Amino acid sequence: MSGLYDLHTHTTMSDGELLPIELVRRLSVLGYEIVAIADHVDCTNIAQVIAATACLKKSAARYGVRLLSGVEITHVPPEEIAELAAYARDEGADIVVVHGESPVEPVAPGTNHAACSCADVDILAHPGFITPEDARLAAKNRVALEITSRNGHNRTNGYVAVAAREAGCMIVVDSDAHAPSDLLGREAKVAVARGAGLTEEEVTRSLSLKIVSDLLAR
Repeated sequence: MSGLYDLHTHTTMSDGELLPIELVRRLSVLGYEIVAIADHVDCTNIAQVIAATACLKKSAARYGVRLLSGVEITHVPPEEIAELAAYARDEGADIVVVHGESPVEPVAPGTNHAACSCADVDILAHPGFITPEDARLAAKNRVALEITSRNGHNRTNGYVAVAAREAGCMIVVDSDAHAPSDLLGREAKVAVARGAGLTEEEVTRSLSLKIVSDLLAR
């Protein structure tokens, strides 16, 4: 069976509890082959977060983990998302995540639309009650929609799964981990996918490392 991925994790560089290398080590023990550190960013810290993660790639490789430099653009005005995503790319980001319109946080309306419209965005995290129109935009721009295990954000997983299926979107399953207790073993990750209502075929596809290859090949 292939290894695991997680494209949405947090460390002490934003509001996570673990140093980046401890996060990598713990995930390596759980069988993860690809991990993106995607700490919360706005215009003040994008470059620093990307550079800090990049310097850790060699250490991660020694634990058998391909580490990706990621960011989660969080709570910025929707009008600034495209500019910040492009800036993150220019600074060397491998994965660009946007903090979607979760049902439990005051994310600005229009954030989902801005992310789904942007070719530099890879993942729209926990997009809440995403509209069918925005889901179709995500499919067109190959922006993956996230199924998450994060408490609160996961309330709309079933809705997101249906929206993604109907629009033909890529689906990723991530932990949005902030603490050791948030990290998912294989069985837990499969349970999150099945609990969202994904079919067995969708579970297999969304948990495969190929979904990461598809994202990086955009």
